[in-house]
Amino acid sequence: MTSRELRVLGMTCAHCVNFVTEELEHLPGATAVTVDLPTGTVTITSDQDLGLPQLQAAIEEAGYDLAD
Repeated sequence: MTSRELRVLGMTCAHCVNFVTEELEHLPGATAVTVDLPTGTVTITSDQDLGLPQLQAAIEEAGYDLAD
């Protein structure tokens, strides 16, 4: 199992959390996604290594951006 924490820009409400969670849960190997709205952090746990480009693409598909 691997776990990765990312900071996502632009999330402001529960709907935002749902969009990001849904996109990340569809990644191959994803086993858990936790979003902390007040801090804008997302933690994804997976049973395989998920590369940053793959995670960024999923977050952008949901309509948001990764923080640098």
